[in-house]
Amino acid sequence: MITRSPSAQGVISFFKINMKTTLSNFLCGLFLICSYKTAGQTCRSKCGDVLDKCSCHATCVSLLNCCADYSQTCFQVKPESSSMLGGRALRILGLVLHPAGRLLCRFKGKIETEGFIDAQGHAYCVSPLLYETGWILINVSVDGINFDRSGEYFSVHPSKADPAFEVILVNSTQWHHYGTPDITGQLRLTWNSSLIGAEKVNIELWGYREFNSSTGEEINGSYSVRAELSYLYSLGRHLPNTGSFSIIPVPSEDYSRWELGNIRITASSNSDGSRDVQALWSDIHVLAWHFEQTFRNDSAAWATKKCLQWNITEKKLPNFLNELIDCPCTLAQARADSGRFHTDYGCDIEKGSVCTYHPASVHCVRSIQASPTHGSGQQCCYDSAGALMLTGDSIGGSTPDRAHDWGSPPYREPPWVPGYSHWLYDVMSFFYCCLWSDHCHIYFSHRPSSDCRKYQPPRAGVVLGDPHFITFDGLNYTFNGKGEYWLVFSPDAELSVQARTEQVKLENGTLVKATQLSSVAMKEKSSDVIEVRLAQGHLEVLRNQKLLSFMEQRWMDLHGVFVFAPSPQDVTAMFLSGVGVEVHVHEGAMAVTVLLPAEFTNHTRGLLGLMNADPSDDLLTQAGEVFSPASATPKEIFAFGTSWNISENSSHFTYDSKYLLDTYSFRPNHDAAFVPAFFLPEIPDDPLMEDMLKICFGEGAQFCKYDTLTTRSLTVGNATLRAYRNHQALMASLEPVVSCGWLPTPRNGRKNGTHYVKGNTLNFSCNDGYKLYGTAQRTCLDDGTWTGEQPYCITDDRVGFVLGSVGSLSALVTMGAMIKLHNRKQDRGKKVNPDQRVTQEQTF
Repeated sequence: MITRSPSAQGVISFFKINMKTTLSNFLCGLFLICSYKTAGQTCRSKCGDVLDKCSCHATCVSLLNCCADYSQTCFQVKPESSSMLGGRALRILGLVLHPAGRLLCRFKGKIETEGFIDAQGHAYCVSPLLYETGWILINVSVDGINFDRSGEYFSVHPSKADPAFEVILVNSTQWHHYGTPDITGQLRLTWNSSLIGAEKVNIELWGYREFNSSTGEEINGSYSVRAELSYLYSLGRHLPNTGSFSIIPVPSEDYSRWELGNIRITASSNSDGSRDVQALWSDIHVLAWHFEQTFRNDSAAWATKKCLQWNITEKKLPNFLNELIDCPCTLAQARADSGRFHTDYGCDIEKGSVCTYHPASVHCVRSIQASPTHGSGQQCCYDSAGALMLTGDSIGGSTPDRAHDWGSPPYREPPWVPGYSHWLYDVMSFFYCCLWSDHCHIYFSHRPSSDCRKYQPPRAGVVLGDPHFITFDGLNYTFNGKGEYWLVFSPDAELSVQARTEQVKLENGTLVKATQLSSVAMKEKSSDVIEVRLAQGHLEVLRNQKLLSFMEQRWMDLHGVFVFAPSPQDVTAMFLSGVGVEVHVHEGAMAVTVLLPAEFTNHTRGLLGLMNADPSDDLLTQAGEVFSPASATPKEIFAFGTSWNISENSSHFTYDSKYLLDTYSFRPNHDAAFVPAFFLPEIPDDPLMEDMLKICFGEGAQFCKYDTLTTRSLTVGNATLRAYRNHQALMASLEPVVSCGWLPTPRNGRKNGTHYVKGNTLNFSCNDGYKLYGTAQRTCLDDGTWTGEQPYCITDDRVGFVLGSVGSLSALVTMGAMIKLHNRKQDRGKKVNPDQRVTQEQTF
């Protein structure tokens, strides 16, 4: 929303309903009830602390021990998220001020802006332009001196911001390619006019660049640069706020060097280029529509020049490819390896496989973590058969990125700026070399597809049902302890994943002698602590003991960890090491899967065992004793499990209710008085027996039967079986795949086939006038090698000359020498001039 003045009538209109919700009234009443005894102590400058007589910690709301001013001092904002471009009015909930008062907002402890107060006394801060994502601290001052009230909002990648607040570029292809052959005419943009509380608006163009902060020189290549999104000029001032605007753009000679940017719309009461005011932004896009006249005269020649300049610059930059993880060999592996790869939203099989920049692909994934030194990212694309696509075969192949699209901590500076650095380093060059000129071979020489020969799938362990464990090495057992335990403990990697179990209660309220998962908490090194717990059939997620809402954002970039929550029943946490923790709910029962990269081999302990491909030592107690799986009794397995109970000092869990405090915090973390039922006999005349045997069969039947009999519920038993089979499907997807590596198409020849894993066969042939020397058919073997030799295509004239000039023995020797010489020349060409590699290999 954008307003004409501090009265903010547009904001008032937009939040009209929210201001009168029952929830707000309930919270106000709750705070009055729970804090009336704590008058005298204040939360000013103490948010997150627990004081002597009251609390300023987020858990105080449910524990009913908040200080009297907690809600107004440790505030929440609505909405909770904003694009990192800023311009969103964030209402401070619980804070009511005099309409004539003054409000100052401070973001990240250093960016100060004027807030505003509406006629009802509601206070607002406007999110500023940032170059980072994640939770951003807000401090506010009502006296102009003390910034002693605080809250947070979530800054998101522009592509993940609320689309209702976006300026829409109608026919984005026309905007991106304006001035290239046959793309001209009128450009149109639209916006939601009701979000702007003004009758007149200004429409502005902002440009993005990265430049040397000491010289001011624009540099695309040196990492000693700053990021800048700057106002360039206005497309229109004091225009009617109709929600639509059209232009026929003219070349801008003065600003043509700005090649990337956004359009911004503000109320006309703001001066040109005013920073950190309420605004609507378009997506980042190529500013072809304002390029110089030279571009419109001959876009291919202009782009060729740019491509060649980029080629020179790129060669001066450090090699980032060696830092990247290899792509998974198959689509199944890529989608299963959730700790290291995530869907690329620009090519998603779940959304119809609209893959603009990767034609013939059906799905792409990106590496979640940027590379440690250069902030680079891996991208892997797959065809309809699930095979990895390579740029050596197709323009739609997988391409790595010098700058990760999602950015990377510390953000703010190139090449770690989310979205923008990626467009500058990786996307603009694709336009230069591939879309606007015929020099894709130059682009692919610097962005070659990753092979999958070195890819190692992660190992997976799971806990499901009441509860049953399958270790990283495949050992399965049942442990029904009641308490809090280490699922995975890795001191070397500073990784800990903890599980909490509680006693199973039947629908009639009866407690049975079995337990089930109720929460899992996790942390790696100095990361945020993430807890995922069961709450009335769905999952709650806490960050550092504070509840997170995923109503606005499904993906969150947190400190040292990412969290993805596509639904209330599914949550995945992804850590910097590549560890993934998936939590799912099946019919009200939690299942937790932990995926560990191969680097964790011999570095794990806990209920999911020692990961070393040897299940015989998985029942390793915390004291170092090993029970043999082949002979361990149920009671010995129970003793193994109880040995991994956590101590109070090592707990990552949140205790924000009387029940949790009484059950887990004030008592030992393992309930020694609880003894589960180790055996449940199958009684023939049990009324559940007939139906149970119908659903509990095949692999996992023993878990299904146990949970059915324990809970007296066929639904629970079936849910356990489903969770088990999901795990088996995951394990099948993560099976290692042998790859023999990419084979080039012979120059002046053809290659039939683009799949390079075990069992696949490729056929080679030559164009008319050429003969094939080498192997015409090559098969990928189990050991990762190809049968036969690399084929080459040589002209008939050259072969005839040799055979006609010498005897048969000499001819063979000469031909061998010719092929060897031809081989060396191609290898030397690849080393000396990699730009020619794709051209030679794809010249048919």
